[in-house]
Amino acid sequence: MKLGGRALKLVLGVAIVAFGVIRYCGSQEENPYTGRTQAISLSTEEEIAIGLQNAPIMAEQHGGLYPDQRLQDQVDAVGKKLVDNTIAQETPYTYEFHLLSDPNTVNAFALPGGQIFITYALYKRLNSEDQLAGILGHEIGHVVGRHSAERIAQSELANTVATGAQVGADAGMLASQLGQTILLKNGRGDELESDDLGVKFMLEAGYDPEALIEVMQILKEAGGGQRIPEFQSSHPDPDNRIEKIRAAITKYRN
Repeated sequence: MKLGGRALKLVLGVAIVAFGVIRYCGSQEENPYTGRTQAISLSTEEEIAIGLQNAPIMAEQHGGLYPDQRLQDQVDAVGKKLVDNTIAQETPYTYEFHLLSDPNTVNAFALPGGQIFITYALYKRLNSEDQLAGILGHEIGHVVGRHSAERIAQSELANTVATGAQVGADAGMLASQLGQTILLKNGRGDELESDDLGVKFMLEAGYDPEALIEVMQILKEAGGGQRIPEFQSSHPDPDNRIEKIRAAITKYRN
């Protein structure tokens, strides 16, 4: 029986979606450092290369590196202490810590492969080395958790689903929105896992994990109380994160 044009498009769309799902499921592997099974579309070598290629770009977008070497040395020392005393030292990544000049953007982030950044706008709000360790430990958690590589695999799946839906049922917008919802949910999971790992790393390196709760308060104050609803944000609400951090502290101290 000959398929009509609409039916043929539907079959093609279903085939595209099926291909994306099969490819995604076939990329599942266990992270040897967290024990969590996740879909990964990059090798560790590719993660490192992406991080190194994009580090100068990210620095430029935030006004370059902060010119005070004394402060940079402090960031390096805290980062090194965290890496040397935790499972991070067993990973294939080379961790490099960068203090950015940006005086306005309160942020810290990690690129795949070990490139970690904190803006001066956030650094200047900190009151202790433990708070700095909380931020850097959290970002190391993103690298150890391979969150960027996992998100890339999820993005590829979401894009494939959107393409298949558009071809098969002219529903690309709906599929794209569904894909973004999935990515936001997983993004929140990344933050919570990194908070958990950050607590673990802080304790192992001799830092007070309660300082990570203080960091959440700093971030909350920096937001001016005008937070968007959690379901619209890739980051969990700071109050919800504090609750999870307290649970992690109890877990790892026992």
